[in-house]
Amino acid sequence: MTQFVNIARPVITILVFLAIWWSISAFTGIPSFMLPSPPAVFAALQSQAGYLAENTLTTLSEIMLGLLFGTLLGAITALGVVFSPVLERWLMPVLVLSQAIPVFALAPLLVLWLGFGMASKVLMAVLVIFFPVTAAFSDGLRRTETGWLELARTMNAPPLAMMRHVRLMAALPAFASGLRVATAIAPIGAILGEWVGASAGLGYVMINANARMQTDVMFAALFILSVLAITLYVVVDRSLRKLLYWAPDSVGGR
Repeated sequence: MTQFVNIARPVITILVFLAIWWSISAFTGIPSFMLPSPPAVFAALQSQAGYLAENTLTTLSEIMLGLLFGTLLGAITALGVVFSPVLERWLMPVLVLSQAIPVFALAPLLVLWLGFGMASKVLMAVLVIFFPVTAAFSDGLRRTETGWLELARTMNAPPLAMMRHVRLMAALPAFASGLRVATAIAPIGAILGEWVGASAGLGYVMINANARMQTDVMFAALFILSVLAITLYVVVDRSLRKLLYWAPDSVGGR
């Protein structure tokens, strides 16, 4: 019964949203080039299926690569700033500066330096992702339960074993929280890069469709991007729940 309710809730929410959207487009007199109806968008999905699928694959590749490299960079940076005070003093100003500068302002420079291909979009996603992972993971490493560390020292655990079996395990729930945030915002970096300059991707489709007043195609690309982002988040969230089953309070499991 609980599983049925969990499935029914999002389905009902989507149906209500579609009904409201359809009513607004049908009864308010808004021109279709400003707000296409759901049937028009689904027709665009069918007629442009190959074109949209090809560009979806490009955006998905950028998101996945950005998420991979951003997570690795964030985890390595967190380990560095926690276990090396010297490295922390050098890196913290850089980390703060990287978040103080709007990522959108860097996009034209990245496209100029790395071109219109995938590299600039992946780097944009990395810049968006790595700080939440770094902040969450480093906080988890610093907040290791003191009693666990004292117990490990009492058992004469070497520093490497203490880090591997105590600190890292205690910080995994915090790392999972940072990874969830990174997964949710990963598409932002890729799409921002595609909006500034790209030769493929859903952001490229949206910019071209907007220039041609093909609002139905633009909405179709936005719909695919939404489904892509939600699916990716659900997959990561469910995987983390299964991997960190031993920490139900931190990962939301029961």
